[in-house]
Amino acid sequence: MRKAPWLLLVLVLLLGWLQYKFWFGVGSSGQVVALEQQVLVQKRENAGLQERNDALAAEVEDLKSGESAVEERARSELGMIKPGEKFYRVVEPVPPPPATGGDGSDGDAAEPAP
Repeated sequence: MRKAPWLLLVLVLLLGWLQYKFWFGVGSSGQVVALEQQVLVQKRENAGLQERNDALAAEVEDLKSGESAVEERARSELGMIKPGEKFYRVVEPVPPPPATGGDGSDGDAAEPAP
């Protein structure tokens, strides 16, 4: 009967040590939650990058196979036109700069000298 209290004490200490490892040790529940959050963030980032890669792959395929994409780029980036087309450039008028006094005054009206 004398062994029962010692066995109980050992089991309680073992339970305490295991709980400490679970909550605060290497690979604890807090670290697991933090790693799961990092995985979610990385998955979102990967999904965005995958969408960008898909768009770029589609653009590359379009450039390889279709003339319309090449024509569009030539028109927008290089300013090219087809033979027989007329090019019209619309230029917005530039507003004149605000008028400032050319005499160096600060705009106060001075009395004329007699």
